[in-house]
Amino acid sequence: SLTGFHLHRGALAAMHRPTLPAVADVVRGARRVVVLEDIVDHTNVGAIFRSCAGLGVDAVLVTPRCADPLYRRSIRVSMGTVFQVPWTRIDPWPGGIRTLQAAGFVTAALALSEDSVPLDVFSRNAPERLALVLGTEGDGLGRRTLGEVDVTVTIPMAGGVDSLNVAAAAALASWELRSRG
Repeated sequence: SLTGFHLHRGALAAMHRPTLPAVADVVRGARRVVVLEDIVDHTNVGAIFRSCAGLGVDAVLVTPRCADPLYRRSIRVSMGTVFQVPWTRIDPWPGGIRTLQAAGFVTAALALSEDSVPLDVFSRNAPERLALVLGTEGDGLGRRTLGEVDVTVTIPMAGGVDSLNVAAAAALASWELRSRG
């Protein structure tokens, strides 16, 4: 009766939302960072966090308009890994790209463009510190974002399919670009 629907299966909790850390604190010492630009589907956010946790991504940064990783659906789909992977919001955006570059990260957008480097080619000489930027469902990354990043990377597709779901793309790219050192 408290929630108005029977989804909680008997478990209820009240928690204080933690103060988010500064970007510099989250990426300090990180080698692989995933940046989520305006991803609005909580299921995708949760699935990306789960893949990041399982594939050794050191941190996740979410832009101001990205869905909340602490929303219950994100938490559930992530299998709780939103509490495991260090994360924070990066603001301003896309101005935060320069912050990542100044911290020694190569910024790579996962996007479809004429000058995109195939993922397998890029991974052969992947940089020591990499921030992989993924865009919203449907529209992908913004033009300003694409203009600020160091390189654009694409997942080569077959069968007339242009791209993968953002959560699937995040998992595949995280595996291919995993830190091997």
